[in-house]
Amino acid sequence: MRHRKRTIKLGRTSAHNNALLSSLVSNLILSSRIKTTLPKAKLARSMAEKMVTLGKKGTLADRRLAISRLRHKEAVQHLFENVAPAFADRAGGYTRIIKLGQRVSDSSEMAYLEWVNYTPKAKKAKPEVKKAGKEETPAPEESAKPKKKAAKKEAEAAAE
Repeated sequence: MRHRKRTIKLGRTSAHNNALLSSLVSNLILSSRIKTTLPKAKLARSMAEKMVTLGKKGTLADRRLAISRLRHKEAVQHLFENVAPAFADRAGGYTRIIKLGQRVSDSSEMAYLEWVNYTPKAKKAKPEVKKAGKEETPAPEESAKPKKKAAKKEAEAAAE
C-alpha cells in the first residue's frame, strides 16, 4: 500500500526522475517560465519552492546543497543573486501553475510553471505595410532652389 507516499513517479527510475527535476527547476530559475506537462509542473513546483528557501538563507552550506541538487552552477548563482532576493519578504508560494489545455499530439495536459512575480513581455506590434501602387512623395522645397540660384549669382558678382 502507498499510504502517505506523496512522490509522483512519472514512470521513471529515481535517477531519471531526479535528473528531470533538476533540469526543470534549473530552466525555471534561468528563464522564469517553462512550459511542461501538468504532472511534471506539479512535481517541479515543490523542488523550486525548496530552492528559493535555500536561496533566501544564503549560507555557503545552502549554496552547496543547491548545487548538489540542481547540478547547474549558473542556475544556482542566478537563484542566489536574483530570484531569492526578489522573494525576501514573501513567506512561501513562490510559483504558480497556469493550465493550458491538452497537447494536440498526445492529449497530454500542458501547463506553464512560472514565478509569482513574473510578468510576460508584451508582443511586438506588426508594422503596417503600405500599398505599393499609391505612395505619396513629399513635395520638393521651393525655398531651397532660389537660395542656390541667389548664392550662385552672388558668387559671380563677387568674382567680377
